[in-house]
Amino acid sequence: MTEKEKMLAGKLYLAEDEELKKNNRKAKTLTHLFNQTTEDELAYRTELLKELFKTTGKNLYIEPPFRCDYGCHISIGENFYANYDCIIIDVCKVSIGNNVFFGPRVGLYTAAHPIDAAVRNTLLEFGKPIVIGNNVWIGGNAVINPGVTIGDKTIIGSGSVVTKDIPEGVIAAGNPCKVVREITETDKLFWEEKQREYHQK
Repeated sequence: MTEKEKMLAGKLYLAEDEELKKNNRKAKTLTHLFNQTTEDELAYRTELLKELFKTTGKNLYIEPPFRCDYGCHISIGENFYANYDCIIIDVCKVSIGNNVFFGPRVGLYTAAHPIDAAVRNTLLEFGKPIVIGNNVWIGGNAVINPGVTIGDKTIIGSGSVVTKDIPEGVIAAGNPCKVVREITETDKLFWEEKQREYHQK
């Protein structure tokens, strides 16, 4: 197996590999160009993101600055929005569903390192994929750790550190992040009423 194949399979690998270095250089070039753009260059921004990521929906918006390791391991659905300072460390696959919102400074980190210091000091590392479902909102400064899956229609509170899977349809928060409560029909009715009031003005 190549170092990249080991990396994507979640095995120990060395990042000091020519193929990985080439992918990383491309990502750095594209993110640098992206981070220099202005609001008058929205079409160009989208072009750069579509070249950077493995797949995207038709509509996506990321507020610069943005950082990632490779980009080519990130798949994003329709209507994705990320606020300032988003970081995605994509040494393994990152899958983001449709209608997902990130607050400022959200970090998705697939990278991990051996617990044993002697092994870690040899620069061997590994990763675990991250999956974000559809209709998920992640609050500002939240951290999503390696191997985590977040279910559809879930909200992650700001400042949370998500170390384990979070089921669908809940509000979860804290460090470590835990389920606070389910999102209920009462929530739906409350916000539909607020929406009606808005449209009546």
